[in-house]
Amino acid sequence: MSTNKKKLLITESMSQQGWALFRERGDIETVQFSNLISAADFSALLEQQAPVHGIALGATQFGEPELEASRDMKVVARIGVGYDSVDVAALSKRQVPLMIAGTANSPSVAEQALFMMLTLAKRAVELHALVKDGKWSSRLGMLPFDLFGKTVLIAGFGRIGSRTAKRCLAMEMTVLVYDPYVASDVITAAGCEAVTDLDAALPRADFVSIHCPKTKETTGLFDAARIARMKPSAYLINTARGGIVVEAALYDALVAKKLAGAGLDVFEVEPPPHDHKLFDLPNVIIAPHVAGVTREALDRMGLQTALNMLSVLDGEPIRQNAVNAEVLG
Repeated sequence: MSTNKKKLLITESMSQQGWALFRERGDIETVQFSNLISAADFSALLEQQAPVHGIALGATQFGEPELEASRDMKVVARIGVGYDSVDVAALSKRQVPLMIAGTANSPSVAEQALFMMLTLAKRAVELHALVKDGKWSSRLGMLPFDLFGKTVLIAGFGRIGSRTAKRCLAMEMTVLVYDPYVASDVITAAGCEAVTDLDAALPRADFVSIHCPKTKETTGLFDAARIARMKPSAYLINTARGGIVVEAALYDALVAKKLAGAGLDVFEVEPPPHDHKLFDLPNVIIAPHVAGVTREALDRMGLQTALNMLSVLDGEPIRQNAVNAEVLG
């Protein structure tokens, strides 16, 4: 490899739009790796390919040991927006920016959140089974309900939460927003009601939809005490990250009929165990952490990830997509 070339390790989930940008560049060498690579194999790959100047990650863990093995890392990117698998402090210590895919998958996650609300409200799973099982005559004992006129509480008003709010407003819902990091006038300008006390707002909500990042502050945010503040007729939707909701507490509330139902795209352990207790409940709908992984979102995320990485290497970083933008000077 020419000493002028930059070597990038790219996970296999990178879209063709992203690969195309790299192929256009004569100063870039790419090495593909599996998104399911073990920690030991990943470390060995980094040492074998070093110096590595950039990496595009799926769910692979990345921190100080990986930085050390890379020897000359310039940019770390996530093909997505979550970054709980990356040690941001370790990157910042070495002045390495962490780039995320910005708004690339936010429409997809917002759609999934609304889909889960509608699926639960319209009792789609139960009514589908009712017709197939020849129980047509019992349909009036399993009535769906409208989102129209209901209240949703959105926790987190970033790229995804704000888009979810727009979709809920289109359904003519009352939208409450809890986000201590967003000014109340921004929330109000979007047609929503800003709430500063999450605990006080929970009893008002027919739906709670989680759209905050997973941090030390938000891990376990919805524990038994907080779930107990929700109405027994309310539904909890989590398309953010596993661990923000305490699953044992959620299960207990659902079984005790202190909560009407839940929609989960994410879990504390992924993949979750086959005998997970929540799977047996008829009022829980689940998905395998794919809310932001539509065909279109993958294309957008791959393209944005490639643009993010090249912008750093070219000395013109896309600052709004840097998690630790302070390292950019």
